[in-house]
Amino acid sequence: MSSTISRVLLVTAPGTALPAIAPASAFGPFELSVSADLDDAAARLAAERFDAIVIAARTVDARKLLSWPALTQAASEPALLVLTTDEPGAELATLLVRKGVQDVLPLSIDAIDALPRAIRLAIERKSQERLARKANATDLMTGLPNQGQLLEHVNQLIALREREPAPMALVAVRVEGLAQAEAQLGAESANVLRRKIAVRLRVGVRASDVVASLGSDAFAVLLPRVQDPQDAGAVAAKLCAALKPPFAIAGGQTAVAVACGVAHYPADGKDAAALLRRASGLAASAPAEGRQQATEAANDPQDE
Repeated sequence: MSSTISRVLLVTAPGTALPAIAPASAFGPFELSVSADLDDAAARLAAERFDAIVIAARTVDARKLLSWPALTQAASEPALLVLTTDEPGAELATLLVRKGVQDVLPLSIDAIDALPRAIRLAIERKSQERLARKANATDLMTGLPNQGQLLEHVNQLIALREREPAPMALVAVRVEGLAQAEAQLGAESANVLRRKIAVRLRVGVRASDVVASLGSDAFAVLLPRVQDPQDAGAVAAKLCAALKPPFAIAGGQTAVAVACGVAHYPADGKDAAALLRRASGLAASAPAEGRQQATEAANDPQDE
């Protein structure tokens, strides 16, 4: 038995009843909470953290889970299991797994041993998935989330916006001058320059905003909530201005040129990939500003 108590949300759809899971099972211990329907479950998920969610549903209702607005959120952090009253079939089970469901099991499963075991193993698999994602989700040069992690984060946020509509924006930042810095100063100096760019971007936004690396010469900033569409443009202008002063690199000063593009949700796209394409396209077509090269070596106080 694990010494850590796992919080499990049990959700019942119409026409079903969940098996009586023993909180002190050999695969527990579990702290069990019950939601009478999916709407209540969605509200609980927005307010509380759970290690696992078990949804009991007839097969026809299990298929409706595919369009449940809170499905992405339910499958993102907790381990999600679905119990059905009859055989769901390979197609439905596969579709549910592709949506993030850990397992699809019969509602008749033994609640004394088999179901607690399935819950515990699903929680452990989810934990390992998170560790693997974290290990592969960081740009090693800057310590920022990479593009894959950014897209995942944006899609999770969009899933929440489907229930709680609110504007948000994605800013793409294109940087010119990194290739020249590498050619003139070497790869390590170019990496130092990228890290200093990342610091200025991070300092220039709120703690709730997400700064990510899009590759060797591009970054992105996710603004999860904006009061007015013009606010995102103001943030982009602020970030471009923050990157214009030269950076202290290898005993001298190196400047870069910057161009930004802004995509608004939902006007410019309703999924992460579309928003990123829009923002990156605007950044690519915008003229880069800056890169007045400084010749006098000096310390750059903005990077300390």
